[in-house]
Amino acid sequence: MQALAIMYHDVVENGDFESSGFPGEGAHVYKLRREEFVRHLDAIAAATAAVSTVCKLEGRPVLLTFDDGGVSFHHPIADLLESRGWRGHFFIATDRIGTPGFLTETQLRELHRRGHIIGSHSCSHPTRMAALARADLDHEWRQSIARLSGVLGDAVKVASVPGGYYSREVAESAAAAGVEALFTSEPTARVGVLSGCRVLGRYVVQRGMSPEWSAGFATGSPSHCWRQSALWKAKRIAKTLGGGKYLQLRQAILERKG
Repeated sequence: MQALAIMYHDVVENGDFESSGFPGEGAHVYKLRREEFVRHLDAIAAATAAVSTVCKLEGRPVLLTFDDGGVSFHHPIADLLESRGWRGHFFIATDRIGTPGFLTETQLRELHRRGHIIGSHSCSHPTRMAALARADLDHEWRQSIARLSGVLGDAVKVASVPGGYYSREVAESAAAAGVEALFTSEPTARVGVLSGCRVLGRYVVQRGMSPEWSAGFATGSPSHCWRQSALWKAKRIAKTLGGGKYLQLRQAILERKG
């Protein structure tokens, strides 16, 4: 089985990157301006017949996902998706619910009512999820899922791994917490199964990438998907070898650019 899942984060008005989601250039690099995001959606619409959800993994579906839980999920993202008849997968770091820049419980319930998929993005959004002890992993998934399920009045069975730090134990812990579909940051169309949980990769879109990248991901274009996969593998080696120092170096580079 294959699925073409694309990962976005926040979409902001007037270039106000602090208005939604996590602060700082490390987070802002993944945020798009509204007009930029519209062009990406237009490119996807021109390239593929439909956008699906994880509830209907038939053929080779295109899935749109959004990480962190920023207030822009409610507006403008959901509105722009719905204008095309699409629904998104919104992953929430539950410790941030109701804090400045993040969704409230009322907004989460409305998104759920409107047909969007609400999932866990852990409680605290750990910097290195895969480095946590199993007990801490279990806490992150179970508490987050319990919070969201209580807010929505419906069982939450979908999640995404924060920060791209995935491991087998991360997936096993998620599965034990009731997650049936777990999205990672690995750029692959392959859908695996671990402990009864489907594991799906995603292709990430960052600020400044042209709309052709989203269209390429949505069609499985080798020139786009393979290039991102090669870059991701190189970054994974750097993360493994560098550990916490990799994150410090990345932050220093981003702050210099910002």
